[in-house]
Amino acid sequence: MMSFFEAVRTCMVEKYFRISGRAPRSEYWWFYLFSNLVVIIAVMVMALGAVLLGMDMTSPMIGWSLLFFGLIVCLSLVIPSITVTIRRLHDTGRSGWWYLVTFIPYVGGILLLIFCILRSEEGANEYGDEWTENA
Repeated sequence: MMSFFEAVRTCMVEKYFRISGRAPRSEYWWFYLFSNLVVIIAVMVMALGAVLLGMDMTSPMIGWSLLFFGLIVCLSLVIPSITVTIRRLHDTGRSGWWYLVTFIPYVGGILLLIFCILRSEEGANEYGDEWTENA
């Protein structure tokens, strides 16, 4: 099982743009937790920026800077979130093209969630070897 920090390092540094290979459930869910926590903090920072802009008590530059910072942080998580989801689909034996199911309203997101919850395919599959502690 992959640790929280190992999963974040893997997704944000080692495999930021990589869609090939496999991601075990622990990597996917730890990164999902990390990205949600970061987005919550970024939205709070953006809300603070909006409040400061609305108060007109400080320089508008501070408010705009906070809004811009929050936006950049949120956008920096889009690519690794997509790539880890594709690698998770590979780990369950599905093509990364299944990610496009998210464009089906209501049903698509639920279906993708079910695919990510499923157990990993044991042994090697067409997307790579099974993830091990030493890999």
